[in-house]
Amino acid sequence: MVFIGAVQAVVTATGFDRDPTLAELDAIECEMPLISAEVELLDVQIMLLDRSATELDERRLRRARNRVLAARRDLTNRAGSGSPEVA
Repeated sequence: MVFIGAVQAVVTATGFDRDPTLAELDAIECEMPLISAEVELLDVQIMLLDRSATELDERRLRRARNRVLAARRDLTNRAGSGSPEVA
């Protein structure tokens, strides 16, 4: 078996071989409620792939969608609150 690797330094960029900065970690932490809501919605959708939805399943799906919308709204409002208002 022949090992194939990058021989040139230009091919293997070291700029991407770093840990996230504090600003990036803060942005991820700020978006965690939305990420969690989207994961929950995905879980419900995966659960419903191989079976028909019951009334309880439809309720779970609707609540998961509403949580995603609420998280997006909160994230958008939080991001918009830092900008000055136009009179």
